[in-house]
Amino acid sequence: MSLRKFLTSKVFFTQLAIALVIVVALAFVVLKWLDFSTNHGEEITVPDLSKLSIEAAEEKLDEVDLEYVLLDTTDFQAGYPKFSVVKQDPVAGAKVKSGRKIYIKINSDKYQEVTMPDVIEKTLRQVEPTLVALGLEVGKKTYKPYLGKDMVLEVYSNGKKLKAGDKILKASKIDLVLGDGKVGYEEEIDTVRVLENETPVDDEF
Repeated sequence: MSLRKFLTSKVFFTQLAIALVIVVALAFVVLKWLDFSTNHGEEITVPDLSKLSIEAAEEKLDEVDLEYVLLDTTDFQAGYPKFSVVKQDPVAGAKVKSGRKIYIKINSDKYQEVTMPDVIEKTLRQVEPTLVALGLEVGKKTYKPYLGKDMVLEVYSNGKKLKAGDKILKASKIDLVLGDGKVGYEEEIDTVRVLENETPVDDEF
């Protein structure tokens, strides 16, 4: 049989039809497998893990077929229980595929320590931002006679006097003893009064 006759024969069209059916069937199987392996069209809402313990967060993620990866701990935050979830990525409410890993950070068990800077004989305007930047809180301010107004003379926390280099927990209240700026003025007034009250004495020869 010549090629021309074969290409126009019933046998050729039958084999071509069979081949097309096989190709379509294979394509269908491949697409179904891809849908299954990638969970095509199936999305899971990420649950809110905030303030949950690691164990509770793991259980909640298992219920929706998600996993977690613990990154590290954060500085202690008073609004969260110790060792509870503080941050998560993706965030709560995000849509993800089944099996997706949720990255979390947990709260520390206490505030970290910071080093007390040297603030003695520095002005309150200089000291306040320095303490705040370290995570400390400026507490009570008291004044005592001193030439420099608002000059820091002493530093306390919970009644304990502090010095530069001491370790103190973040978020601690720092009480300051400041100069009232009145000593120099009062001394000057007193000196003027003394001079005004002095009686001149003639020199005797």
